[in-house]
Amino acid sequence: MSSTGDSGGRVNKLFPILVLVFGLLTAVTGIYFLIGGWKLAALGGSLYYIIAGIAYLLLLVLLVLKKRPGLTLSIVIFVATAIWALIEVGGVAYWPLMARLVVPAIILMLSLWVFPALAKESRPKRAAHLSGWGVFVCLLGVLAGAFVPHGKIYNPAAVASQPAALEGDYKAQADQDWDHLSRNASGTRFAAVDQITPENVNKLQVAWTYRTGRILEGKVAGVDENTPLQIGNVLYTCTPQNVIAAVDADTGKPIWKVDPKAAATSHVTCRSVGYYDLDKDTSLSSEEKAQAPAECRRRIIATTIDARMLALDAQTGQACTGFGNAGTVDLRAGMTPTENGQAYHPSGTPVIMGHLTVFGTWIHDHSDNDASGVVRAYDVRNGALVWSWNAEEDAPDAVNHTGGTPNVWAPATYDRDLNTVYLPTGMGPPDYWGGKRTPSAEKFSSAVVAVDATTGKTKWIFQTVHHDVWDYDVPSQPVMYEMKNEEGERVPVLIQTTKMGQIFVLDRRTGKPASKVEELPVTTTPTGQDDHMSPTQPFSTNMPSLGLSTLKESEMWGITPFDQLECRITFKSARYNGIYTPSAESDYIQFPGTLGGMNWGGISIDERNGMMYVNDIRMGKVMALKTEEQAKTYKGSPIRSMLAKPYVGLKSDFFMSSLGVPCQNPPFGTLSAIDLNTKKLVWQVPVGTVEDTGPLGMKTHLPMPIGMPTLGGPTATAGGVVFFAGTQDNYMRAFNSKTGEEIWKYRLPVGATASPLVYKSPQTGKQYVVISAGGAAHAAELGDYLIAFALPDSQK
Repeated sequence: MSSTGDSGGRVNKLFPILVLVFGLLTAVTGIYFLIGGWKLAALGGSLYYIIAGIAYLLLLVLLVLKKRPGLTLSIVIFVATAIWALIEVGGVAYWPLMARLVVPAIILMLSLWVFPALAKESRPKRAAHLSGWGVFVCLLGVLAGAFVPHGKIYNPAAVASQPAALEGDYKAQADQDWDHLSRNASGTRFAAVDQITPENVNKLQVAWTYRTGRILEGKVAGVDENTPLQIGNVLYTCTPQNVIAAVDADTGKPIWKVDPKAAATSHVTCRSVGYYDLDKDTSLSSEEKAQAPAECRRRIIATTIDARMLALDAQTGQACTGFGNAGTVDLRAGMTPTENGQAYHPSGTPVIMGHLTVFGTWIHDHSDNDASGVVRAYDVRNGALVWSWNAEEDAPDAVNHTGGTPNVWAPATYDRDLNTVYLPTGMGPPDYWGGKRTPSAEKFSSAVVAVDATTGKTKWIFQTVHHDVWDYDVPSQPVMYEMKNEEGERVPVLIQTTKMGQIFVLDRRTGKPASKVEELPVTTTPTGQDDHMSPTQPFSTNMPSLGLSTLKESEMWGITPFDQLECRITFKSARYNGIYTPSAESDYIQFPGTLGGMNWGGISIDERNGMMYVNDIRMGKVMALKTEEQAKTYKGSPIRSMLAKPYVGLKSDFFMSSLGVPCQNPPFGTLSAIDLNTKKLVWQVPVGTVEDTGPLGMKTHLPMPIGMPTLGGPTATAGGVVFFAGTQDNYMRAFNSKTGEEIWKYRLPVGATASPLVYKSPQTGKQYVVISAGGAAHAAELGDYLIAFALPDSQK
């Protein structure tokens, strides 16, 4: 790219183009930095961009005047920028420095090629020429670094020297069915099978594929979040439209299939079904079992997106005629208007409690007159309503249910020993303004509520957020385990993950924290009209929090300095006081955003040693309450409807640049391991690449492991492998459970949002890993694949 040869007169044909590119890039950078930097400085932000903008415009002038001192100025700009970047970032960190230094490095490289060409001396020109190529090589090295994971945490010292003792025979547990959403009633999602290990996991191959035939277009397509059940040699699976099928666990061949013709356009999903075996039901006497009909003794209990409950014979798929009305119970009975299920339907899987099943519901949560959030228990034998629990009603057996109450959209957990069901509650609608909430809604919103499994009466309440106006409803199934409390006693606990990135550990007998929780002060002003904020919020201070950091301007990010500057301006323009920044009419930043933190995927616990695995999301939002007049003038993404006078809507934009890239430093999603014996983070890895997404929603096709938002959950195994698939790229992955090292991945036909199922076939003894691949969260490409992986017979 040198401009002249030894004759000193011949100009390379590419040189004018090189000068033009250099001039345009310098001009754009200088003008953008100067204008944007002025806005940022006016907001109290960094002065770097004003200074750098002036310097780049001066560099442009020297280029136009063909003055060689421009090279010196370019070097000074880059060195000063590098010093500023290192100070602001606080050291060497790949992604933050990349955003700040790549464009200045490109300008420096072009300077080294262009400015010396204006001189007559050849020796300095050659040195600069070679230096420019040196910068080019460094930039290639930086690009190569983008394909290597950054920000991994590994702290083996956090592992307890004396891990939790294993209770029970794991060889016997390996033969147990996966008969709950998260394998067992405790919700640990731990598969006690060990054929697949870190040493042989790379030999996994597709064993079979079943096509569900789900709808793939329009709002009715929904999201595939299904984890099948495995009962003996049969898997029971469901589509978002509640088409239920039984398939052979070794071959994937269909056994039966039932389409209930369910239809909805809101929150269309099915996470799993419930399974009931009358002959194994310990809540019934031998006389009751003997008197029961011969048919449907083993049955599938399923709820639908149009608010029905079904009972099907597990062997044939035929409706259980003695259940409700010919096998169906209408869940809209006694409810406030539900728009035929479009504004109300169950979203968590039915939980079987002896001969009862309990489940909560998803409701529209934008009005103080929405459908009821009631939780109801039914007899699985006949579909009769046994009890109901509603935050607004004193009588647990009420039939007509008050509307607009806190709901339970995530799965509940049943504790047979304590005869208790644990309900993770949402919030009293509307989500972001609480000026008219009732005392009961204030008491039960965003909480874990323990309810007597026989009567539906409340035993205890633990609230994770007070006066929730951030949509921080409790999103995941409470998980039962045993841990040491603050006094060092090993007690039965309930582990609850949250959208705030906090993990609460409660004594499940009393609801009192088993790991320290402190009420800490938070910002309370400004607020929406006629609203208030709680002066304190509960913080789990002895458990690790994930992604729960207080953002700073220096943590704003972008793939270039241009979108990084845009994010800085957005950050400084909005109100932000850390987590629990009050909702009001002026723009405010909510971080973590409404997706989390941690979402519905929940956790997995290796019951051999007390290691807990959890994935998280790190995405913020820019929010603002809108009156009718304010909504008319808003020119952003569509206003979210919220019928709560004086407000008619909510500005709810993701905290991203115009390129569609999150504004804070990566990673945007991780997988973490926490030792429940020490309550410390052992490892954390960014999970997911930009291969199937990218700026402006375009696929980059580049497997850069930046760490992307994740849904679904992990599954740990006794073989020392953690399986996970809920990333934004189309991969199923395996991680070494001790180190977090990615040890295997498989390219799926589409992404997955579900949690993996792992089991050992009772017929062949082979271990399978199954994922329902229906498309990554918010992806345009959907599929209908149920894919099973196994080792070749020679590796088993």
